[in-house]
Amino acid sequence: MHTAAQEYRRSDSTAAPAARRERVGMTRLVLTDFRNYRSARLDLDAEPVVLTGPNGAGKTNLLEAMSFLSPGRGLRNARLSDIDRRDPGGDVGSGWAVAATVETRRGPLAIGTGRDAATGERRTVRIDGEPVRRQAELGERLGVLWLTPAMDRLFVEGPEARRRLLDRLVLGLDPAHATRVARYEHVLRERSRLLRDGPNDPAWLAALEETMAAEGVAIAAARREAIEQLDHACAGADGAFPRARLSLVGTLEGWLGDVPALAAEERFKAALMRGRGADALSGGAGIGPHRSDLAVAHADKGIAAEAASTGEQKALLISILLAQAELQRVVRGEPPLLLLDEVAAHLDARRREALFDILARLDGQAWLSGTDASVFAPLHGAARFVAVHDGRLK
Repeated sequence: MHTAAQEYRRSDSTAAPAARRERVGMTRLVLTDFRNYRSARLDLDAEPVVLTGPNGAGKTNLLEAMSFLSPGRGLRNARLSDIDRRDPGGDVGSGWAVAATVETRRGPLAIGTGRDAATGERRTVRIDGEPVRRQAELGERLGVLWLTPAMDRLFVEGPEARRRLLDRLVLGLDPAHATRVARYEHVLRERSRLLRDGPNDPAWLAALEETMAAEGVAIAAARREAIEQLDHACAGADGAFPRARLSLVGTLEGWLGDVPALAAEERFKAALMRGRGADALSGGAGIGPHRSDLAVAHADKGIAAEAASTGEQKALLISILLAQAELQRVVRGEPPLLLLDEVAAHLDARRREALFDILARLDGQAWLSGTDASVFAPLHGAARFVAVHDGRLK
């Protein structure tokens, strides 16, 4: 029996190259000790995939596994150790593994990723059989976007989830964004620790704040550019879905509308220096890209997204995701994989059929999940249907 680490190291890099296809999509997926899957394997063409089965069967777990083909902590933002499969008796596994082959414009791409218990909360990654040091390399090779039921309240809850979506959108257009965000968050934590625990070293603090200023302004600039492009793309939304208007709310983003980037960096450094006392008491930093927000409006009704109905909010999210997929295809020359969990919820029949028609025509693969297979009837003949029951696939 293979352990999770062994399956990860295999990473399907020895698989025979698949024939080139017009659509970008996954052609093989192998899970080992992932959530409720002891082991599972799917061999596919690059057509859309529909996952159906009862609640708790493992549909979302399968989509989560695919979300780990991109940088970060997946669509649930989970601790890596929480993903380890647990036996009915409560015993926890020694790690997990996901291996996939994806047909891209440049040919087949083999990705292996997972956690070995010996590595703690560190995720390891292989691309085409070779270990890589930076998760950001995943974003450079493949785009992955998702929509989950947890995002249905994106517009009415706090800004943290909107920032995660914002950075996922930026990453799709600028793969280096993940590295900038990781570096900024690391230095922010170091500065917070130094302010809290000491020693009170002005030179050390100044060095950290200089790095925060450079990375923070670069993050804000990348966000501004991406959201300007996406806002323009959303203006051409399919008629079945509302047009979204997108904008950024943040101090640094506002500065960049008035002054050059170097001047914004100097402002940020000065603000960080002035805020050391308050930041030592509160933790973090009073301003910075970690406090920015994504604002969305329903253009056709002239209202903020949070004032729209639940169904309209879902339709706005779908509209943004579809516009992003098309924009990514244009900018990067390749569309992303789309992972759409319970996407039919809160959509009327007209919008469901319009969505299915769009997804069937995309040149990037879409994965959809739901409890009722009949809802996806319009996709028969255009998609592969997979039944999921208790961590088993049929």
